[in-house]
Order: sequence, then C-alpha cells, then structure tokens
Amino acid sequence: MSDELTELSFTVSGRVGRPPADVYEAVADPEQLSRYFTTGGARGRLEAGADVTWDFADFPGRFPVTVVEADPPRRLVIRGEAREGIDAETTTTFEFEPVDDGARTLVTITESAWRATAGGAKSAFGNCEGWTGMLAALKAWVEHGINLREGFYA
Repeated sequence: MSDELTELSFTVSGRVGRPPADVYEAVADPEQLSRYFTTGGARGRLEAGADVTWDFADFPGRFPVTVVEADPPRRLVIRGEAREGIDAETTTTFEFEPVDDGARTLVTITESAWRATAGGAKSAFGNCEGWTGMLAALKAWVEHGINLREGFYA
C-alpha cells in the first residue's frame, strides 16, 4: 500500500443551537441560503437530482451545483464543477447529527477531489475557509437571524 498523497480533502464541523430539521432547511432552502451565505443569491432548492446555482457578490460568477443526494434532515451531498486544482468535480457532503436530545445539531461538511498539487492545496484551503465561514454564518442566521456576511467581503 502506497502512502503517496493523491487527493486532498477536508472536514469542518460546528454545533448549531437548533434541531436538525431547522438547520437542514436553512441549507436546502434557497431563500434562507441567500440570506446568510450566497451573497448574490441561490436559485433552486437542494433536492435530489436538482441543478441549482449559487452566486457570490464577493466572488463573482454563478456556480452550478448538482444535488447528488438529499436525505432530510440528515444528509445532503452536492457536486460542483471542475476548476483549477481539481481532477474532477468536487463532492461536498453535509451531515446533520442531532445532539443534546435533538435540541442542537452537529453540522459536518466534508469536501474532496482536490489534486495533491500546489494549486490544488491553495484551492482546497480557500474552500475550507469558505465552508468554515458558512458554518459560522449558518449558526448566526439560524440562532439569531443575523447575516454575518453582509458587508464582510465587499
């Protein structure tokens, strides 16, 4: 078995003070997602087989997103198109695990498919930062109705 690194992936997680169904809905619903994450708007609900787009005012350009799996309120799997540093499409998995008897949710986001190159590492680290920011923004939105991204990047 080889120890050679061929693909980069990362996982970030955080706890949100609401039940999994509420947290899942805040990610799947384009209206809510547009209020705290996709600064240029989200189009289309994250449902199995759906093709949706996310737009970011701070990172111009519409990103097509394909929903591979939707298992409310436990799991979402999406794919994004290939970009620099990626051998293929990235796969991003959101897992929503109940904690504290379902009063809170542990959200775990894992993304993979980045090439083990300098460009792949730069892109993977950038996305890791983005998903970490998304988790913080999700928590502020779901728990307090606050949009942390407003005015943060532009």
